[in-house]
Amino acid sequence: MSLLIKICGLSTADTLDAALDAGADMVGFVFFPPSPRHLSLERARELGARVDGRALKVALSVDADDATLAAGIEALGPDILQLHGKETPERVADVRRRFGLPVMKALGVSEVADLAAIDRYAGAADRVLLDAKPPKGATRPGGNAKAFDWQILAGAAIKTPWMLSGGLDPANVEEAIAITGAPGIDVSSGVESAPGVKDRGLITDFVRRARAAHAR
Repeated sequence: MSLLIKICGLSTADTLDAALDAGADMVGFVFFPPSPRHLSLERARELGARVDGRALKVALSVDADDATLAAGIEALGPDILQLHGKETPERVADVRRRFGLPVMKALGVSEVADLAAIDRYAGAADRVLLDAKPPKGATRPGGNAKAFDWQILAGAAIKTPWMLSGGLDPANVEEAIAITGAPGIDVSSGVESAPGVKDRGLITDFVRRARAAHAR
């Protein structure tokens, strides 16, 4: 099975093209105002049309209400919804049913016990994204460019489709894949030159290194 690669937090046509040209399987767009990667609905509409079927479009939101989700869906036309907040399994199932789209739920990991959450979401989410927990005092969810201990996943029998996230970059993605055997990987800040500013060269290098590591 081929490795799924997602480049998240894209906000310009140039870097979206870089991700598509590099062969990313998923491209992610953020609808969360506190994030430096947040998109307006107008911008999302423009970028969404530019994808033109070359990758799956993922709409990321954080504890969004139905109206906010509906607006993002109308603008972007996503293939997948990514819920990155404190959404319960019941909320995830409701979103999936209400909008008729596959849902990927982000789960924070810092110790082996955190993997138990995967089973709680198994019947609600189509896929889980295993991310680092936010550091103390963080204003945004997720790893905030920090990785968790990948040895937690070494040899883990995860039945639900999943992806690895949190602190990945071109320099460590090969090690991450070797340790975890992740079937999918997700990167955002690790291919940026500044918060919210994607770098074409880093995107290309990340995808290249990830593909090579998976092939080995």
